Amino acid sequence: MVLPFFVGPFTFNYADSYLNKPTLVLNPYSWTKVANIIFIDQPAGCGFSYAKTPEAYNTSDTISATLTYDFLRKWLMDHPKFLDNPLYICGVSYMGMVVPIIVQDIYDGNEAGNEPPMNIQGYMLVNPLTDKNSDVNSRIKYANRMALLSDELYESTKANCRDNYIQVDPDDRLCTSDLRVVDKCLENIYFQQILEPFCGTTVAEPNLLIRGRSSLEENPIDLPREPWCREHNYYYADVWANDIAVQNALHILEGTKTEWVRCNKTFEYSFGRSAAISYTFNAPSTVGYHRSLTYKNCRALITSGDHDMVVPHLGTEKWINSLNLTVESGWKPWFVEGQVAGYTVSYTHNNYSLTYTTVKGAGHTGPEYKPKEYLAMIDRWFAYSPL
Repeated sequence: MVLPFFVGPFTFNYADSYLNKPTLVLNPYSWTKVANIIFIDQPAGCGFSYAKTPEAYNTSDTISATLTYDFLRKWLMDHPKFLDNPLYICGVSYMGMVVPIIVQDIYDGNEAGNEPPMNIQGYMLVNPLTDKNSDVNSRIKYANRMALLSDELYESTKANCRDNYIQVDPDDRLCTSDLRVVDKCLENIYFQQILEPFCGTTVAEPNLLIRGRSSLEENPIDLPREPWCREHNYYYADVWANDIAVQNALHILEGTKTEWVRCNKTFEYSFGRSAAISYTFNAPSTVGYHRSLTYKNCRALITSGDHDMVVPHLGTEKWINSLNLTVESGWKPWFVEGQVAGYTVSYTHNNYSLTYTTVKGAGHTGPEYKPKEYLAMIDRWFAYSPL
């Protein structure tokens, strides 16, 4: 993903950019207004990160978490002035399978006396994949609630598939027949934000448009303005990050990365159907890590865009409820500039607190869709203020 362009100090000026000449503007909703942020390209091979041997690219959920923990320890040793700063670990989407492990490693390391001691305060997750079966199964129920599937079809599919839509017996004709109808209903829905246009394979591959270009100074090439698709926005990052002048300005070591790609397919996870080359998805669920952290002096902020069907809020609410926490403040709206921005509920357990929020109209990478609301949310949460 290109998370720095959603929450970092700069973003693209889409209205005044061309495909081969994107321009940057200050991001008025940058999270750097309220926090110091370290963006980590991990595991090795993501973004501009790299390994020195082919074997070092082989990793997993748990190895990735361990290496991130080791990096943070080394970074804080090199930058001791930040040791007293409150530390929060944040992640989006699949990082819901890694961030809770990192947080647990930090608490365990502090208790074991590892140096330096980290001032860990908690963690924040945006639309996190947490339980690979439950979260994906919740898509069918979510689609029904959003009127994408009829009640009749939903009830038939639920009964015939026994509420399990991932590990399906191919010889189960009733279940597979219902799922074919479900797929037909949903095949042209943009799962990341169900109200936005689905572009399918009609959008030109960016590499075909920029192949052979090594500078942003070429004659401007524009993307079609209609129909607008969110994928168009991502192409500017491809061009910008692959510009030699940009890489030099970022001090990218020459020869380490031949091409920056937004999604490294060698790590791709497709919910049980993945043929990832370099990554072992060895954490089927991180609910146990969340449960373990309820016994720590820890704060958690879990947020869901309510129009995301990649990791629907229903699945997130299900695992949060399974923690059996005490409700401190019941379900209620929260506001930005006098308007309902979403809904929130807060929980406690001894010295642990969890705040769960939905963000009205947001999709899978929440701050991309509702930047003003997310900045207001984290600003209040970091300050221990009510949302």
